[in-house]
Amino acid sequence: MAELLATAAITARIEEIIQRATKYIVIVSPYLRVNDRLKVLLSEKDNSRIPICVMYGKKKELRKEERTWLESMTSVTTRYCKTLHAKCYFNENEALLTSMNLYEYSQVNNREMGILVSREDHKLYSGILEESERIRQQSEIVIGGEDLPLMAARIDGESEEGAQLSMEEPQHGFCIRCKGDLPVNPAQPYCRSCYASWRRNGKDKTSKEKHCHICGSEHAATLLKPVCRSCYRKYKDVLEFAA
Repeated sequence: MAELLATAAITARIEEIIQRATKYIVIVSPYLRVNDRLKVLLSEKDNSRIPICVMYGKKKELRKEERTWLESMTSVTTRYCKTLHAKCYFNENEALLTSMNLYEYSQVNNREMGILVSREDHKLYSGILEESERIRQQSEIVIGGEDLPLMAARIDGESEEGAQLSMEEPQHGFCIRCKGDLPVNPAQPYCRSCYASWRRNGKDKTSKEKHCHICGSEHAATLLKPVCRSCYRKYKDVLEFAA
């Protein structure tokens, strides 16, 4: 069930989401200025090797204080997405969609609202995971190594023992030449414009392009092999690839 929260309850719930996480933590916020209390909680999870993905937008250059703190941790990957305006905080069991930015002024001086979504609400929770994964795919790593695509999952039939995560076919992809947005289809990994250009230049199926069709990362893709090795291993059972 979804629950409406106001300012004080939002602040408390963000802390609880971090404290209760046992598998992963995802933080999505345009402004990245973390107060001391949240730094302590996140550092504790980092010490426990809980993967943490932080995605922010607006100004790419981080304040020295934030950069030093993030670089000191080993389980945190920090990503930048210049078009990001969403605010969302979640772990493997619950997600909070809110108007609250992740900086102390907003938590003290502003009136905020948020919707807390439980993992038990399969459709809503899965939708949050999937949209967060799309943001992750369109962002670039600023600090840390390659993070796991933890959000590329949906929740299938929950039993009494709890929900089970299972992989589904990704819906968002990229043109292997220009990195334009596309529906995922390994048989058609070019956008209309790049496909026309490819046809005019001889339709060479081994022509080296620039990006993985699924994750958009730099990759010497071809029409015959349009995805990187990581995406192929991950999605080979749910997508049809050329033999």
